[in-house]
Amino acid sequence: MTTAIEVRDLVIDRGKRRVLRGITCDVRAGSVTGLLGPSGSGKTTLIRAIVGVQLVRSGTVTVLGEPAGSPALRRTVGYVTQSPSVYADLSVRENARYFASLYGLTAADADRAVADVGLAGAATQLVGNLSGGQSSRASLACAMIGRPRLLVLDEPTVGQDPVLRADLWAKFHALAAEGTTLLVSSHVMDEAGRCDRLLLIREGELIGDDTPAAIRTTAGTDDLEEAFLRLIRDREEVPA
Repeated sequence: MTTAIEVRDLVIDRGKRRVLRGITCDVRAGSVTGLLGPSGSGKTTLIRAIVGVQLVRSGTVTVLGEPAGSPALRRTVGYVTQSPSVYADLSVRENARYFASLYGLTAADADRAVADVGLAGAATQLVGNLSGGQSSRASLACAMIGRPRLLVLDEPTVGQDPVLRADLWAKFHALAAEGTTLLVSSHVMDEAGRCDRLLLIREGELIGDDTPAAIRTTAGTDDLEEAFLRLIRDREEVPA
């Protein structure tokens, strides 16, 4: 098994508050791994550490064989933040073609990425005039253009309607089948079943790291949200 991300004993503080408490996990290459947990659990902080933009107190993060944030990773890691990371005064198409030019790719490559996220019909609209969900998809299109080996997505389906969410997840799995590794965060537990593997995080601690089927079996329920709650209860019942 080839590993794309290795996290070892990761501890991160924000001021006087400990946000991540000794996280250790691996993300398999060519998979869709879900990072699931409630808002405020530490998902975004872990993602920021993986893409190399987070100050770390202790521990290590290795991405594609390099320390997180290494210059060698700049062209191989795509990152989509919760807030749109494209230019509001450019159209969707202009944004995509600009990012394509940075990678030495063509206008056709840019237009294909725009279509892949369901924005072909809005390609000429200014990003500043789009809905929140459309802006997020514009950011995703620009991140996908460079064909990164690792694509890190922080809650990419927030604000999307059910049909578009299903289409996006189908695209994620298509990318994984082509060799891209995807780490997708969400606080929506019904998306957990769409992942190859799950990392369940709560209050800065990893409480689950397995396939959806194995987590269901361990928790004794077919409902992944209930499985998450049972894992929390079981952990709280363990004597200190």
